[in-house]
Amino acid sequence: MPILNKDMVLCISLAARPSNIGTRFHNWLYDQLNLNYIYKAFTTTDLPAAIGGVRALRIRGCAVSMPFKEDVIPLVDRMDPSALAIDSVNTIVNDGGVLTAYNTDYLAVAELIGQRSEVSPSSSVLLRGSGGMAKAVAAAVRDAGFTQVTIVARNEEAGRRLAGLYGFEWQAEPGDSTADLLINVTPLGMAGHDEDVQSFSDEAIAAASLVFDVVALPSETPLIQAARRAGKPVVSGAEVIALQAAEQFVLYTGVRPSAEQIREAGEFSRLPA
Repeated sequence: MPILNKDMVLCISLAARPSNIGTRFHNWLYDQLNLNYIYKAFTTTDLPAAIGGVRALRIRGCAVSMPFKEDVIPLVDRMDPSALAIDSVNTIVNDGGVLTAYNTDYLAVAELIGQRSEVSPSSSVLLRGSGGMAKAVAAAVRDAGFTQVTIVARNEEAGRRLAGLYGFEWQAEPGDSTADLLINVTPLGMAGHDEDVQSFSDEAIAAASLVFDVVALPSETPLIQAARRAGKPVVSGAEVIALQAAEQFVLYTGVRPSAEQIREAGEFSRLPA
């Protein structure tokens, strides 16, 4: 990485619980591609001020994670179709003080689901969550042709709204429900006060063909660990974050890394700090 200098381009991330995954991913690629960039993770309790800082300080890019993906919308100038279609933002690009919002989560989830032969559009789905990331996942599931989908969300208003948006069903808790594809899009299992919570039961896991957890820190959440013990195929949040981060990288720098560089950056990002 170049020595810090006045011309270095700054990119950041905003999350309730920042991790080093994105930081390591982007900075590894900056170093490999000899780019005069640096990436730093932050959290905030004042989102408008933070986005104002992105604009005022000419911060080039800002990744947006839970719980800011929807709240950031009024604070940007333009919405790319990828974000506008689902009213959820995970990436902001600053062009001379003009902030444009994108959503690369959708692209990553769509690609990961499309790669898996364990499920098909006829498979049933339980999708737990109703926030901004859940919108991206629900849209990707819908666009992949899945129709037997139930949104599981304790927030009835948000859950029913998301389900209605895509023609899905809603229920408050997983209960005894099972499905071919289980997807967790909540903070359950994320490092912090929910880190020991398994978002779906062992019984639901046993009945599933594929288990998908978007939580990236840790990559081996209680849900992923339980699925592995049960011998079930899994998709981890680490896979999601690598794919979506690669698209962010292109938006920030205008440079597209090779598939091998993306793979290596993803592996580096998940190494113990």
